[in-house]
Amino acid sequence: MKFFEAMADVDLSDTEKAVVAVECLYTDYESIPQCDIVEAIKKAYWFLDGGDMPKSKKQPVKLMDWKQDESIIFPALNKVAGFETRMVEYMHWWSFLGLFNEIGEGLYSQVMNIRSKRAKGKKLEKWEREFYNEHKELIDIKEKLSAEEEAEVLKEENFIKDLAM
Repeated sequence: MKFFEAMADVDLSDTEKAVVAVECLYTDYESIPQCDIVEAIKKAYWFLDGGDMPKSKKQPVKLMDWKQDESIIFPALNKVAGFETRMVEYMHWWSFLGLFNEIGEGLYSQVMNIRSKRAKGKKLEKWEREFYNEHKELIDIKEKLSAEEEAEVLKEENFIKDLAM
């Protein structure tokens, strides 16, 4: 999950994100020869993407956020696996992806379906609109702000508080 948090971090450069990928996957990453580091990064991304699985050529719209959706991802994974996946001492990443890809009907799939429809501008069914209106906090992906943007928001909030006093 550290890898996915880093990939979503607007304050990290692409180089810093690549370093996180390498650090997450290679136990002895300091010993990688400099001439092999680019290949190590490529292989890290290949591994995290599930290897040679077919990929869409189109850049997908962001429908999920590993950190934000953790509370609905793991119950869905546990249902597929038949056990608490976070309690397993070791699970190969590709086994985890296999479980993830088998998630069926449930809260997680409802949220993903509504996000997908909204991203594509499709009309929601009446029950989906009701569900969305009741669970906007769960469904809307929260925008990640850079450190500078967060500081600016905090500054504005403090300014408003000062005016109210």
